Amino acid sequence: MAKHSHKFIETFDGFLGYGLDRQSDEHTVQAYLQKFSDDRLMETVLKRMTDDDLKEIFDVVSKMLKDHLTEPEYHRLFLKEED
Repeated sequence: MAKHSHKFIETFDGFLGYGLDRQSDEHTVQAYLQKFSDDRLMETVLKRMTDDDLKEIFDVVSKMLKDHLTEPEYHRLFLKEED
């Protein structure tokens, strides 16, 4: 069984657009991140990114994880470690 999923982008049929309201912003960010992390897109984009681009993305994601997840949540939800 796969540990990772991107079901939201496959099933969401509502409005995507940033700046209207909190719920639309959350849906839009989730959709963008799921689409951005698509394997085929990553194979293309990563090769074109500079070292600074890579560091910027790594730093932003790391900061969000650190700021918004507890240590157990980080291990369970991000690392997909079994309890």
